[in-house]
Amino acid sequence: MRLLADHHLGHAGDWHAHPPIRHRRHSRSRVRRDRGALPFFGTLLGWLGVALTGSDTASNVLFGNLQKITSEQLGLSPILMGAANSSGGVMGKMIDAQSIVVASTATNWYGYEGTILRFVFKHSSVLARLVGVLVMLQAYVFTGMIVTPP
Repeated sequence: MRLLADHHLGHAGDWHAHPPIRHRRHSRSRVRRDRGALPFFGTLLGWLGVALTGSDTASNVLFGNLQKITSEQLGLSPILMGAANSSGGVMGKMIDAQSIVVASTATNWYGYEGTILRFVFKHSSVLARLVGVLVMLQAYVFTGMIVTPP
């Protein structure tokens, strides 16, 4: 997450200390150096987006362009990063507020939404990290699995 924030937002306090061109060079070199973690954290960004918005489509709209541009700048597959955003989002669906309310209503556990969330959050978090590891394997080890655009 910090990788994406540093790259796109920069350091707010550094604007007066460094000229903008020097700051951009510093930011790009940090992003290139840390590119290895992007597939993992890109998946977690999709997970967080769906957990907050309640919709995989909304998360893709919010973060899809960010994932595409960042992956192109780092030499990663934008198709893989778009899929990572969606796949991470599927793991976040189980902890969004709407799903928790539906679960408590369907099981007649009214007033136990917090208990359900605490139980499901562990599973969601572990599964999102597992998907992040799988995406990293696809990005760096099993690169032949990634479809290349025509």
